[in-house]
Amino acid sequence: MEPCFDCPIMCGALRSNNETGVCGVGGRSFVCRAARHYYEEPPISGARGSGAVFFAGCNMRCVFCQNMDISRSGGEGLAGAKPVDADELASIMLRFEELGAHNVNLVTPTPHIRLIESAVPKARARGLTLPIVFNTNGYERAETLRRLEGLIDIYLPDLKYVSPVLSERYSGRSDYFEVASEAVTEMHRQVGLLKTDEEGIAVSGMIIRHLVLPLAVDDTRRVLDFIAGSLSKDVSVSLMSQYTPIEGMKKPLDRRLTKGEYKRAVEYAEGLGLKNVFIQKLTSASLDFTPEFNGFFE
Repeated sequence: MEPCFDCPIMCGALRSNNETGVCGVGGRSFVCRAARHYYEEPPISGARGSGAVFFAGCNMRCVFCQNMDISRSGGEGLAGAKPVDADELASIMLRFEELGAHNVNLVTPTPHIRLIESAVPKARARGLTLPIVFNTNGYERAETLRRLEGLIDIYLPDLKYVSPVLSERYSGRSDYFEVASEAVTEMHRQVGLLKTDEEGIAVSGMIIRHLVLPLAVDDTRRVLDFIAGSLSKDVSVSLMSQYTPIEGMKKPLDRRLTKGEYKRAVEYAEGLGLKNVFIQKLTSASLDFTPEFNGFFE
């Protein structure tokens, strides 16, 4: 296997020699949870749930990550994590179809792109008809994404920041916007605007997620400016109020979003003429919506 240059860090880890990349992933991919998930956007979760596959590892280091238990680990030795190969991942996908899930939702898929490239065609050959959701932090190489064209039906990327100061401070990636803006542009080229079926369930397209952070509404405005000006005012945007501080957070991330901060973000989106914006109640800011990472098809 060639050195891994799949993500923007391009660390060159030799996974075939079990070298661990910056993402924490080595020679094997680990799944920490595979179960129906009901807390995504309505077109993703629907009534029957999204078939969420939570992978271990991540190429970012967000200080507020709700999935930190698994994102900071490649999976080796992690309680409940199971190694999977392409055939096993294909079987997980098919099991979601049997359970009636609306889609297969690959969460933090970036360190596992080579596995996904192999598993999706295997699952399709075995009869999978569900849409494949690529649920990502947005820190992706456009060149790598082009390899996924035709395999991914729905892109669900974050677009976290424009400010290099914030992206460095909170995620350790000062080049985040430079990279992520190119990535979401490529995703938009591949799948276009969100399309839903007669039940309102997504079948293809893209939803861009943006988490509004305390004392960072100005940066939210810049993110929304980019979407409206460089992509389309018809792009679906999930404007999230669910920021939840974890223990030990420093100011200003030691508190939840205020009603006024979120209101300003929503009003700005409306003022830009963005036509398809999902909004949340402030009660979405709770750790109760973070799943336990030890479940397989419960």
